[in-house]
Amino acid sequence: MKKSLLFFCAFLSVILSFSQDRTCGTMEYLEVLKLQDPLLEEKMNKNEIHQQLLINNNFKNSNPSVITIPVVVHVIYNTSSENISNAQIFSQLDVLNDDFRRTNADAVNTPSIWQNIAADSEIEFCLATLDPNGNPTTGITRTFTSQSSFSTNNDMKYTSSGGINAWNTSDYLNIWVCDLGSTLLGYAQFPGGPISSDGVVCHYNYFGNINAAYPYQLGRTATHEVGHYLNLRHIWGDSNCGDDYCNDTPTQEESNGGCPNFPSTSNCSGNGSNGDMFMNYMDYTYDACMNMFTEDQKNRMVYAINLYRSGFITSNACQVGTYGCTDSTAANYDAAADTDDGSCVYPCFDNVVLYIAGSWFYENEFTITDCDGNVLASMTAGLGFDQCIDLGANYSVNLVDTYGDGWNGGTLTIDGVVYTLDAVNDDG
Repeated sequence: MKKSLLFFCAFLSVILSFSQDRTCGTMEYLEVLKLQDPLLEEKMNKNEIHQQLLINNNFKNSNPSVITIPVVVHVIYNTSSENISNAQIFSQLDVLNDDFRRTNADAVNTPSIWQNIAADSEIEFCLATLDPNGNPTTGITRTFTSQSSFSTNNDMKYTSSGGINAWNTSDYLNIWVCDLGSTLLGYAQFPGGPISSDGVVCHYNYFGNINAAYPYQLGRTATHEVGHYLNLRHIWGDSNCGDDYCNDTPTQEESNGGCPNFPSTSNCSGNGSNGDMFMNYMDYTYDACMNMFTEDQKNRMVYAINLYRSGFITSNACQVGTYGCTDSTAANYDAAADTDDGSCVYPCFDNVVLYIAGSWFYENEFTITDCDGNVLASMTAGLGFDQCIDLGANYSVNLVDTYGDGWNGGTLTIDGVVYTLDAVNDDG
């Protein structure tokens, strides 16, 4: 088994080194997984039969709301150029959301004949705001590696081999971004593979639409690979006039590269006069030529989430922050808040004790206000002599001798420091 696996990896390396077009390593990677797990193919075939039954019976998402998938992006770098910016990562999330919700600006380029089956998948993506331990996170990890590049051997997915371990793959879509060498753009793991390696891998040069390399500079590599991750096959079925298990995509002879002109026909039964759907995200065309998923592709992806990744539906890893005062020194500190909303109020004093030695007390001899000047209490007639009031925190003291009758003095204690109050207009 070990020798056959090594031979296959060497053979894959040779194949990829001569590739001139988009190179997705997903199917080759699947063959590696099948070598490692002889039961994987049988399990995937059974799942495929089940999935086709659901699609043929007009399966719909059991959750009526849009599904949001929490994403963690693991940046693994050896050089500074590989340590891509947050802005580049954010741009990739924007592309994924646009492409999967069909809000992409180039959706207008979909030929009119297919506009009615071009789908809003009702799947969205967000960078995780909570890590697996429930702590706030940016949804981005950064790991320096001594590895100059990686391949489909999954080394980037494990700390022990120069990468970083996945976050809980039941709750997060893990995307590893690293150097994949000179030809490979990315690869993904279909549902049903090993839990520890589940996710998507993208070349740093083709991630997002900032600082990415032409002709794969618009972030469609991640769109393509996430499609695989959600159980979509290449549109040509990875064989001559093959089957991608979607009834609404034309059968096509092989992959398309570059930017064909519409219509571009194949010599396949079922290709039809409209030819290949080369603008589909699951073909091999340039990023600028891709612009659509179909309704059947949408159903496959939603099914894959419900069956294999149902944790996404109930996950709170992208929960909206709880807003409040997060400064523990403030008077209105909210221990449950994780996002400061600017409402913090700071006490004038931590502790204020006021003692007045009284003689003639009439109403409004003095007032007690809060830090904003609001009157909280006032000393009025009938309160008696020698009043001692513990004001606690967040108070200021405003002594006002309204009628000029005065007081005999007293003390004011602030934060443990005693201040003497002189007698004011004391008439004895």
